[in-house]
Amino acid sequence: MSDVIRKGVRVKHINKVAILGAGTMGARIAAHFANAGVPSYLLDIVPPDADAPARSKVAAAGLEAAKKSKPAAFFEPSLARLVTVGNFEDDLGKLSEVNWIIEAVVENLDIKRALLKRVEAARKPGTIITTNTSGLPVAKIAEGFSDDFRRCWFGTHFFNPPRYMRLLEIIPTPETDRTVLDAVTWFADVRLGKGVVVAKDTPNFIANRIGTFSVLNVMRLMQEMDLSVEEVDALTGQVVGWPKSATFRTIDLVGLDILGHVVSNMEEADGGRGRPPHTLPDFYKQMLERKWLGDKTRGGFYKKAKDDERLALDWKTLEYHPRQKPRFPALEMAKNIEDTGARVRMLLGLDGQPQKGDKVGAFLWPVLADLWTYSANRIPEISDTIVEIDRAMRLGFNWELGPFELWDAAGVDATVARMKKEGRPIAANVEKLLASGKKSWYADEPKAASGRAYFDLASAAYKPVQVPPGVWSVTVAKKSNGVVKKNSGASLIDLGDGVACIEFHSKMNSLGGDIISLITQTLKPGGLGDNFDAFVITNDATNFSVGANLMLLLMSVQEEEWDDVDLMIRQFQGMTQAIKFSPKPVVVAPFGLTLGGGTEILLHAAARQPHAELYMGLVEVGVGLLPGGGGCKEMLLRAVDSAAAIRPGGRGESVELVEAMKRTFETIATAKVATSAHEARGLGFLAESDGITMNRERVLADAKTRALELVRTGYEPPMPRTDIPAPGENILAALKLGVHLMRQGEYITEYEVKLGTKVAEVLCGGNVTSGTPISEQYFLDLEREAFKSLCGERKTQERIQYTLKTGKTLRN
Repeated sequence: MSDVIRKGVRVKHINKVAILGAGTMGARIAAHFANAGVPSYLLDIVPPDADAPARSKVAAAGLEAAKKSKPAAFFEPSLARLVTVGNFEDDLGKLSEVNWIIEAVVENLDIKRALLKRVEAARKPGTIITTNTSGLPVAKIAEGFSDDFRRCWFGTHFFNPPRYMRLLEIIPTPETDRTVLDAVTWFADVRLGKGVVVAKDTPNFIANRIGTFSVLNVMRLMQEMDLSVEEVDALTGQVVGWPKSATFRTIDLVGLDILGHVVSNMEEADGGRGRPPHTLPDFYKQMLERKWLGDKTRGGFYKKAKDDERLALDWKTLEYHPRQKPRFPALEMAKNIEDTGARVRMLLGLDGQPQKGDKVGAFLWPVLADLWTYSANRIPEISDTIVEIDRAMRLGFNWELGPFELWDAAGVDATVARMKKEGRPIAANVEKLLASGKKSWYADEPKAASGRAYFDLASAAYKPVQVPPGVWSVTVAKKSNGVVKKNSGASLIDLGDGVACIEFHSKMNSLGGDIISLITQTLKPGGLGDNFDAFVITNDATNFSVGANLMLLLMSVQEEEWDDVDLMIRQFQGMTQAIKFSPKPVVVAPFGLTLGGGTEILLHAAARQPHAELYMGLVEVGVGLLPGGGGCKEMLLRAVDSAAAIRPGGRGESVELVEAMKRTFETIATAKVATSAHEARGLGFLAESDGITMNRERVLADAKTRALELVRTGYEPPMPRTDIPAPGENILAALKLGVHLMRQGEYITEYEVKLGTKVAEVLCGGNVTSGTPISEQYFLDLEREAFKSLCGERKTQERIQYTLKTGKTLRN
């Protein structure tokens, strides 16, 4: 295996892997290595009596399932070519070609050991070998194996589905070689995009240990307080910063059998001690007996009826009934509170007196108080510090705040005082925190790379939270370098080294006047950005931007303030052109939802540095509009340039241009959304030269590096083009014919014919002779006039209203 020098340390290089076991997990792990561009062997058993072609059919079936899985396991379908299937009888010899072997067979100690004995004979010395066990003792699996095997052996616990769940728990044994551990940690972080948490070799490691305790406690309290499945899900979801799927919908997604298996590990770990009992309730055991395992058996705590209505289970009778919407007045009030900490304090009655007869507070208080105490009592048993536990729960269970962060948000002092008053057990570790005179588990630390410090229980003092080089956020940059300028929608932040960041912070990062004016003022000569050499546009939210502020637009349209609408579009176009023609490079670093106007901002940048998980598209047709901020123009330029690259000097209606225009038209007219950065590249939103960052926590640092590269290489802005050969009347006729055929086949509505025709007219530069030279400004004017005319249409207004109300699109 080749070694490489990284940050002054020699680490093993990983360029090919093998995954043993092609079940749900194994196949999806192989898919995610393919997403990272790493080829793999995916091996499994030979089925009994299989003839030669069918000897690898178990692994092949696993790969097929991964290809069809929803949500998609691969960034794009073609990446499946990097996975080669095989079997344990014929293909173990191929293990000598790989740098890392991952065992992902069934959770049975004897089966794992028997397979690994055969692997030991086939692998080259020094090859990394890890187990994806979710709870078996890692050291015990490799007991009695050779010294070299044990040095290269540890646990790597991926969470399902590996593409979307960012947590990777790494579980070393006392014998694991540190350089091998470092190689996998770096690779998992940078190449696979994982948040790595080092865990101890204890049952269920960190995330499942804490998460399972919490789920069992919730079920115990549900029974004690006689709450329904729907009521518990309403109380344990986004209201406390936990996923929307809350408790029982999450169990249905994961599988009741999976949780059952994890609980059996837990019973051994905690020996049934403490509150609550670490056993599954009787109703759950009956569901397991009946094979009601959740979504995979089309029924668990919820199931869909024939008419698509979702039914919920009554846990007392094990009968299904139409799902009821719980009515809790306290929850209705809580919805108006943005901050999770403030919301939890209100629900627990910590800001005032707890309400008498308040079911919400009565349920959530023991749920959280028990969680906090249990988590505090697990140090140093499952991890050395609070940081690993919080990080594991955020990344592995999608909690907004880990247990200790949530405890800080609720107020450690106030909650412990209430626990004492009620005679609840108090964890010795929280007593230690308060005895030291500190009131919170975390504190701000602007000098630390992470921007914060944690209370270290071993030394009873605050220590900086450590992060790997390159892990950074806008929040941390603000703490260390400060904000240059801020309004209600956006901020300009100094990133150091002559680079500034423009951050959005409006609701859903929708683009209104505040964001438009800050970008325009920053980039104009003599403006706010004069002291900087380059700019990055990004933020720390879940989504980059959902596009233009539709509510503002609709209000102006309904009031028939057409001059205001015209000005809005001109200002939006002014902003995108300021980005494109800025004498200093602008790098846009998008992630998550990047829709409509968010995509238009990205199309005009000097370069893009997206996160791999990117959901982007020009979706304006969905609300009865078309891209009016330069989106049509930029997509046209990409089509014209790609055709010219194939046939330089080709005529205005060359075959290459016709094909490129058809693709561009389809992308805009059908409001196509790429579901990964790789797909976005295929749709022409990203250039081949744009980098893709796998780890969300590295997007900002990578974008800054890209901006500095552009400065160093002597960036020169483009000049506004005046010689774009218009696709013109011939290509317009072809596109209109396509729209007509779509209507004849009843794929689109009559109004969508109108929308499609408008898009075609703008993209083709109107009904002009093909090849007529046209300027960028001409296309912007066409966009603006078409956008305005559609704003006046009743059906467009209906579409906008429907989307604002439901978040969905109306096909009228």
